[in-house]
Amino acid sequence: QVQLVESGGGLVQAGGSLRLSCAASGRTFSSYAMGWFRQAPGKEREFVAAMPWSGGSTSYADSVKGRFTISRHGAKNTVYLQMNSLKPEDTAVYYCAARYGVVSRTTADYWGQGTQVTVSS
Repeated sequence: QVQLVESGGGLVQAGGSLRLSCAASGRTFSSYAMGWFRQAPGKEREFVAAMPWSGGSTSYADSVKGRFTISRHGAKNTVYLQMNSLKPEDTAVYYCAARYGVVSRTTADYWGQGTQVTVSS
C-alpha cells in the first residue's frame, strides 16, 4: 500500500526557510507525478508545486514561484519542498501527494497526513 510521510514542518520567522520531505513507499513511482498542496485555516486546499517523478519540468503556484523549489531524490524515494523567503501567508498544513500520470493542480490519488508550517511575522 502506498504511504506518503511528510516531515520538516515547524515554526519559522518571516524571511526564513524550511525544507519539507516526503518519504514515498509502497510502489514504484516512476509513472507518477508528485506534488505539494497546502491548506490554511478556514481555506480550501490549494496547489503549491508538482513534478513528474521521472524528472522534467516543474510546476508552481504563482504565490510561491521564485521562493519554493520542488525536487526529488530517486534513490531515497523522497520528494522535497525547499521553501525560502517564507511569509506569514504561507502558514498552512502542507500535504504531499502522488498522482498516476501527469501533473494535476487539483487532484491526487494518494495523500500524506500533512505537516504544519507556521510563519511568524
